Amino acid sequence: MIKEQRYWNPAMETLPHEKIQTLQLKKFKRLFEWAYDHSKFHRGLYDKAGIRPEDIQTFEDIRRIPTVEKSMMRDIQCKDPFPYGDALCVPLEEVVEFHQTSGSTGQPVYQADSWQDWDWFFEGWAYILWAQGYRPIDRVFIPFGYNVFVAFWAGHYAAEKIGCEVVPGGVLDTKARILKIQELKATAMMATPTYVLGMADTARNSLGIDPASLTINKITCAGEPGASIPSTKKRMEEAWGAKVYDHAGATEIGAWSYECEAQPWGMHANEGLFLVEIEDVETGEFIEEPGRRGKMIITALDRFAQPCIRFDSKDIIEWAAEPCACGRTFRIIKGGVLGRADDITKVKGVLLAPTAIEEVVRGMDSLGDEFEVVVDKVGDIDRITLKVELLPEMGNEPGPIEAQLKDQLRLKTNLGYRLEFHEYGSLQRYDVKAKRFKDLRKGH
Repeated sequence: MIKEQRYWNPAMETLPHEKIQTLQLKKFKRLFEWAYDHSKFHRGLYDKAGIRPEDIQTFEDIRRIPTVEKSMMRDIQCKDPFPYGDALCVPLEEVVEFHQTSGSTGQPVYQADSWQDWDWFFEGWAYILWAQGYRPIDRVFIPFGYNVFVAFWAGHYAAEKIGCEVVPGGVLDTKARILKIQELKATAMMATPTYVLGMADTARNSLGIDPASLTINKITCAGEPGASIPSTKKRMEEAWGAKVYDHAGATEIGAWSYECEAQPWGMHANEGLFLVEIEDVETGEFIEEPGRRGKMIITALDRFAQPCIRFDSKDIIEWAAEPCACGRTFRIIKGGVLGRADDITKVKGVLLAPTAIEEVVRGMDSLGDEFEVVVDKVGDIDRITLKVELLPEMGNEPGPIEAQLKDQLRLKTNLGYRLEFHEYGSLQRYDVKAKRFKDLRKGH
């Protein structure tokens, strides 16, 4: 195996970009050679493309390397060595961590990590937490049972690594979690945006506790894009009286980006541990300049047991033009992850991103946090139904809110909607990843 080393180096975050690129190229060449020599899957992929390790000398060479998609990882797993398949680069006895993807976009993908890889994974989370103001004085409450999913396992280990006290609240129900936060005077929390809002709702309406009166002063979000959506972030921050920070990561990639205390309406790409590339969704053209959106192709530069090399994440991102006020030189992903290439769908000839609908709904004070979008067909015509909840003080009549909601949706998405107003608390609630967008058209 590659010699074990420490990865979390705060000084790296302020290196000149040219030095970061030199480091990235060196790491990429090392990883590519390792995968070529130890993975039947990767060697076959690269031999078919006519690319060998000695061919990789520049970033232009890297862009010639074929990408890997999640479907390819699904196809090879459960073959020898079981259950990971022939992308595994180490003997099975060196695998110490099993995690899998949520399966929200298909069959789960299994991820194998050696102890070195797992240490690297939560080193990435250490960058996140330190940038968001976590310090040894913090008592961090994590309101989830971690199960086989990677979410919050790494956050737990990273919090411990930087000296925080960690309180795992997995076996408790929502009411008990809130009471435990109150009892222990926890100062920080990690959760999905959906659950952050759900906990606040339970505190107010079931326990008579104002969540802002509790001692939580910072919340790190994961699993959904909500913490990078201004109206959703505002709702969470006002509910808890705390700073809310976003991060982005994935089981097969790692925790690759994070919002810092400066809250620049974007997230730093962790360019010390990852190589982030942006490609035009239609043409595959490499995008370097700010302001152009494309899908992210990403390499985890220090993960060796089951490498992630030029992985087509489907995440839609763009570079920001300005550096961050915090002083970090890691570039900013403007607005965070803006959606997924496979979530952005065409309705009535218009490209629709579900995050745009969330921004409208969560930006209206008369509406609750929950909503649901259903796309279907009436004959040959696409139809979009948006279901929302009116806050109790609004009664059962939407009144002027209906016209306002229609106008904002038309402005933000260029589409018309069939609106349904439901009683507060009647739409489905989610604890982890919400599934609010449903496309019922055949072939979608």
